[in-house]
Amino acid sequence: MITGESDVLLVIDVQNDFCPGGALAVPRGDEVVPIINRLAGRFANVVLTQDWHPQGHLSFASAHPGRRPFEITTAAYGPQVLWPDHCVQATPGADFHPSLTIPHAALVLRKGMRRTIDSYSAFYENDRKTPTGLVGYLRERNLTHIFLAGLAFDFCVRYSAEDAAHAGFAVAVIEDACRGIDMQGSVAATHRSFESLKISCVWENDFS
Repeated sequence: MITGESDVLLVIDVQNDFCPGGALAVPRGDEVVPIINRLAGRFANVVLTQDWHPQGHLSFASAHPGRRPFEITTAAYGPQVLWPDHCVQATPGADFHPSLTIPHAALVLRKGMRRTIDSYSAFYENDRKTPTGLVGYLRERNLTHIFLAGLAFDFCVRYSAEDAAHAGFAVAVIEDACRGIDMQGSVAATHRSFESLKISCVWENDFS
């Protein structure tokens, strides 16, 4: 597979708090870093996303007295998983993994900055209405085929891929450049969703 001028690698949330030792570690999350570094060298266009929460964010269990991480609460926009405090603005946990090396990335898109709404997707916050501006950025640059990698496969990668497909982009997820959390069958549900939306799952070897 040869990447072209209309292709973009969208790297989702490869941050310290989502890697082993972090506050919300994805199992073996750090394994994606060398794969993504290699893949990025094949793309002229790369966008990075960064979870960037204020203190006391609605999605934090600590913001809900008596509630525990991974319980479900109801927000104004629907069900919301309560997470451990993670990716708090300007903390080491919110930094990109130190071995992630993509100097030519043209955009770092920060998400989850509004205190009262979570944001899994790189395209829309969890109310499914508030845009991040990424659709406009990609269209202005004539980037039409999105390849996704990063963390976590069954949450932020999934939501980003689904929204990209709904927005009319061609979408492929580089599966070995992702790792999942797998809460209550969420990885299998992600595969079913991708199949229904005709989102391709590819592998690093497909680019050789």
